[in-house]
Amino acid sequence: MTSWMPELRGRNGPLYRAIADALAEDIDAGRLAPGTRLPTHRELAERVGVTVGTVTRAYAEAMKRGLVSGEVGRGTYVRDREVAAHMPKPVDLERDDAPVELGINAPATPEGDPASQALRRSLEELGRTPRLAELLAYQPAAGTTAHRVAGAAWAARFGLQARPEQVVVCAGGQHAMEVAMAALTKPGDTLVTEALTYPGVKVLARRFQLRLQGVAMDAQGLVPESFEAACRVGAKLLYTQPTCHNPTGAVQPAERRQRIAEVARKYGVLVLEDDSYGLLPETRPPPLSTFLPESSYFIAGVSKLLTPGLRIGYLVAPARARGERLAEEVGLASLMTTPLMAEVLARWVEDGTADELVVRQRQEVGERLALMRAVLGRELPKAAMAPLYHLWLGLPEGRRSEEFVAQARRNGVSVTSAELFTTGTGPVPPAVRVCIGSPRTRAQLERGLRRLREVLDAGPEPLAAIV
Repeated sequence: MTSWMPELRGRNGPLYRAIADALAEDIDAGRLAPGTRLPTHRELAERVGVTVGTVTRAYAEAMKRGLVSGEVGRGTYVRDREVAAHMPKPVDLERDDAPVELGINAPATPEGDPASQALRRSLEELGRTPRLAELLAYQPAAGTTAHRVAGAAWAARFGLQARPEQVVVCAGGQHAMEVAMAALTKPGDTLVTEALTYPGVKVLARRFQLRLQGVAMDAQGLVPESFEAACRVGAKLLYTQPTCHNPTGAVQPAERRQRIAEVARKYGVLVLEDDSYGLLPETRPPPLSTFLPESSYFIAGVSKLLTPGLRIGYLVAPARARGERLAEEVGLASLMTTPLMAEVLARWVEDGTADELVVRQRQEVGERLALMRAVLGRELPKAAMAPLYHLWLGLPEGRRSEEFVAQARRNGVSVTSAELFTTGTGPVPPAVRVCIGSPRTRAQLERGLRRLREVLDAGPEPLAAIV
């Protein structure tokens, strides 16, 4: 624990805010390193000569600013502010001493970069067609009929049957989430998610002023009984990833999906199902949406299966809801999704290119998982056998997520803290997410994994006291 003492001279305003400001300055200046444990509320209160309540408010203000994290029974710690960012900056350097990015959950690049080759062919073909001018003009907000047909065909790959008029073409999965929440919720509504969830949901919940409530998970994902408890107190929308959950990799069995659908139907809760990774496993349960067709909205992922640069995703509305309200939200925000990229993807869905790219991704992920098992070995849970870009890696006893992330960064490898995925104010799990898709080559991946292995073997670094 640090013997940190805030410098309060010359500061105006309430004392709690002055303490938070001093804390921010010391963090920015490097005087307080990520992972540093701060004095307890009582210790700092005695040191500064204020009440415990003032320190409690100061730490709460610092937590609100993203400066610190608190764990019940363990104390208050300085956050790694780079890790806390929603999207870390990618690093793609081939030098032996370059940092290796294992924090960004991107699809792998198979040898020969087939997605780039396919895009080059498609753009060359489009350049020779009379339709090019049409693709550069305004189009309906929901997408052209042909592009919505492609969306319905792509959703069918996941096991969801839909008509084209149910499909809205969006600028990627994140945009599809935003469109759905804008159309389906109002400020003050309760948005339910798994206790660990995709960080973009937390950002959107703040933007739309929703009450975010995380509910319990187990090895099979969302626990139906916990979901029902949340529904009893007025949940409006469930956001869930039943297949290949991010970050844990959990897959809900069909029986559990049916039970969750029954609970949602009983309490009139809408469901937004995000299937970003669903085609990576060759076999998988049917979408949750098939058990609740009247009130489920389904995101048929593209970015994590083909390539993120297309920025196309398909949002499928319930049959009776169609897509008019969703299309209105697209139109309000951006008029339309880029027709040129939607056309490229439509051609890939129709001619089988998209399916070939998924197969190549599966093959590349298999090779990278084998490499990860060889390097990390005993540290890997059974879920590491699943064909995914991300692994939820439990840490050895006594290791904290943010402390481990900071130590890994100093060792030249970036992974993601559990705090980024945690909802509510409960304790942060002692785990990190490790991604194997970001490095462009397997050699770069192996370098990062070996550095991670070194951090696991080294144990926690002692924290120097800061006066």
